[in-house]
Amino acid sequence: MTDGSPVQADYADPGTILDRMGDGFLALDDSWCLTYANAKGQAILRKSVADDIDDIEGMNLWDSVPDSRESVFFEKFTESMVTQEPVTFETYYALVDAWFEVRVFPSDSGLSVYFRDISAYKELAQERQDSLYALQQLYSISSDGSTDFDTKTNDLLALGCEFLDLPNGFVTRIEQGEQYIVHSAATHPEVQEGSSCPLDEAYCKRTIELDELMTVVNASDEGWNDDPAYDRFEFETYIGGRLTVDGELYGTLCFADTRAHDEGFTDTQRTFVELLTRWLGYELERNQAAEQVLRERDRLDEFAQVVSHDLRNPLNTATARIELLKSETDSEHLPPIERSLDQMERLIDDMLTLARDGQKVKETSEVRLPEPARTAWKTVDPTNVEITVTADDATVLADPGRLRQVFENLFRNAAEHGESATRVEVGLLDDEPGFYVADDGVGIPTGERDQVFEPGYTTQNEGTGFGLNIVKDIASAHDWQVSAAESAAGGARFEIGGVDFVGS
Repeated sequence: MTDGSPVQADYADPGTILDRMGDGFLALDDSWCLTYANAKGQAILRKSVADDIDDIEGMNLWDSVPDSRESVFFEKFTESMVTQEPVTFETYYALVDAWFEVRVFPSDSGLSVYFRDISAYKELAQERQDSLYALQQLYSISSDGSTDFDTKTNDLLALGCEFLDLPNGFVTRIEQGEQYIVHSAATHPEVQEGSSCPLDEAYCKRTIELDELMTVVNASDEGWNDDPAYDRFEFETYIGGRLTVDGELYGTLCFADTRAHDEGFTDTQRTFVELLTRWLGYELERNQAAEQVLRERDRLDEFAQVVSHDLRNPLNTATARIELLKSETDSEHLPPIERSLDQMERLIDDMLTLARDGQKVKETSEVRLPEPARTAWKTVDPTNVEITVTADDATVLADPGRLRQVFENLFRNAAEHGESATRVEVGLLDDEPGFYVADDGVGIPTGERDQVFEPGYTTQNEGTGFGLNIVKDIASAHDWQVSAAESAAGGARFEIGGVDFVGS
């Protein structure tokens, strides 16, 4: 309903509508002269023209903007004018330091051009691309099996400096109130590898108190001016994480700059530093474990050599004396002494084998399985026991000497512990790549099948208790698995699984 008064339509002026748009707008005639520009369009053009022009309408676009005829704008505008087809493109415009999405619509009289500033979008897209690249490189470098730990660490520090835009990346070791730089990719003289300082004068004194990353964006504004660390290093920007090894404090991973940064660290940047911190902690822990294994192996080697030298010499003397006594007397005490000396000899041999054959197999050869089995059988030469080998065509990748040792110890076990065993069989497993050694003796009770591989376990007075333990160590050194079961004849069956067969 109305009161009869004329109705007045509230139509905004087209120019006003264009001025309210977030986009810039230009209208050009067919001679490239500007016929209209909204406020955003005028602002862009006024930063672009060579002279300070009061009224930009009517000016020739290409004559007024320096070097514009060599630009992508000239190329695309001309394309649209000639083809009379709309054109859309993205480009960076250096004169206003911005990225634009440009849409060009032709007509018989000229062009209508819309500019949308997409700098924020472009910056976000670039950040995502940089973040993805950094995380991919973090994985690539850290998982490279051909590179040692020191090289990986230095490469990752350099990657972190580039990704975080911080010129100083370093790893510290903290001991007894002192901070030591153990790895560095830095320009700052105080954080070079080998440098040290009291912990009280380091940013890390606060980092190690936190369970999460410590970040500083502008130290001067965040109350660091009176801190001894700021006096020494003058870092305005810092991000660092606590490094732990086996649950104990090791040190820190840090990135820093003497320049203050305008913005804080992004979630992806924080994630990058957290992942790198965890990787370093894991690798340091693994390296310490490897070093401990090497130290233990060296001690074992040294012990074995001492035992071999210090025991074998008097043992050889005793054995020689027994031979002399046997020619002079037939005392009933001589056989037990001789058996004891033989057992000592075997014990020394087993100890040397444990020290040598438990180490990781680094090189393997193609070995036809029957060959080490038959060689080992001749060495053991058990009385009144026959062997059957049903794996004539099988060839495995193994250390030949250690594989022969496996067969020798399993055959000897059958001969000494099988008691009533009369037959030993070597064959291939049905359900996985591997082989077995089975006998028809009394077998191993179910509850003892895991115990038989433990060092020193034996049920024989004259046994050393190391034979099956050596089998287990040699299998582990090849990344094989060994287990005890019952044979089809009710005796013992030892299965070696996870074996690499040639051609399988």
